[in-house]
Amino acid sequence: MTAPLSPALVSVPGAEHTSREIAQQPEAWSRVDRIVAEARPELGSFLEPLLAEPRLRIVLTGAGTSAYAGEILRTALAAHTGRRVDAIATTDIVADPLGSFADDLPTLLVSFARSGNSPESTAAAANATDLLGSCAHLIVTCNADGDLARLHRDRSDSHVLLMPAEAEDAGFAMTSSLTCMLLAVLLAFGQRPAGSVLPLADAARAVVEGELGARVDDFAAGVPERVVYLGSGSLKALAGESALKLLELTGGAVVSWADSSLGFRHGPKAFLTDRTSVVVYVSNDPYTRQYDLDILEEMQSALPPGRVVAVAGRPDGLPAELTWLLPGLDDTDDVALALPAVVCAQRIALRASLHRGIRPDNPFPDGEVNRVVQGVTVYPLPAR
Repeated sequence: MTAPLSPALVSVPGAEHTSREIAQQPEAWSRVDRIVAEARPELGSFLEPLLAEPRLRIVLTGAGTSAYAGEILRTALAAHTGRRVDAIATTDIVADPLGSFADDLPTLLVSFARSGNSPESTAAAANATDLLGSCAHLIVTCNADGDLARLHRDRSDSHVLLMPAEAEDAGFAMTSSLTCMLLAVLLAFGQRPAGSVLPLADAARAVVEGELGARVDDFAAGVPERVVYLGSGSLKALAGESALKLLELTGGAVVSWADSSLGFRHGPKAFLTDRTSVVVYVSNDPYTRQYDLDILEEMQSALPPGRVVAVAGRPDGLPAELTWLLPGLDDTDDVALALPAVVCAQRIALRASLHRGIRPDNPFPDGEVNRVVQGVTVYPLPAR
């Protein structure tokens, strides 16, 4: 088996940043817990009056991986706050601002941004302010000097929640930046009780350092031409992020697809060949879990042995030989389960990249895809 992913892996040329940023997540999450706890008085003063408005609309936004952060959170945040919550990518807001903000409701725009320097990040926030009668901004970012943080730092309608400095991933793909920002919002809105970060960190540590990580590496060593990620609810969005991570870090050498456990049968199942592997994220919700178990069984029947794995927090109903069990998370809600589960996907992507001789810190050395998006023209808002 491959050696555990640890800080020692930073000696691998071209993987120093990405490997370190994946490995640092359990410790980084503890720092996020402290940051949010220290910011609690100011956060409460900012959020409580907004959440007291029954007509409040919360819009979760970002681009790429940051957009998936909002999609992972959406349903859980809506259930927790009792407010309307929409996840709309900044790229969609910028391209269709009038459609994104067709309802002029009191709005809290929650912006996720690793650097805060993407043109869509600042444009989406500006569009919301310009088009809505009442719009507040929660900026969740890893870069204190980024455009988004700088523009909102001193505004009375904004609160900037900064992540630990090391969460601003220097590698090409977002890894610890995603999980730190996702966790920060869970904590900021009070969805996670005191002490709840430790089990999540311990589960992620099992992927980073333990035997579970070695099983992930064995799977990645045999990653074929295609990989499908499936999940339901919050875990469907996690599947999307997982597929993106594999596509990014392998420079497109491995083609990936993501869908819901039920939706995959409706056409996208045509993606399957005998050279396809499937990862199913299994929900902890007893009802939703049934659909994940059904598609898992179907994929086992359709593909050769070793091509299908399940990532789960509970073992019931799952074959041990193909299950990556995240320890200590039997009763964890799916939105929190996504945090250690995505570490599995990050490790698959890292190892698959290295197996193909690709440098995951910069899988596009010719610059055809960039760490911070380039070449975007932001046009003036259309007339209403």
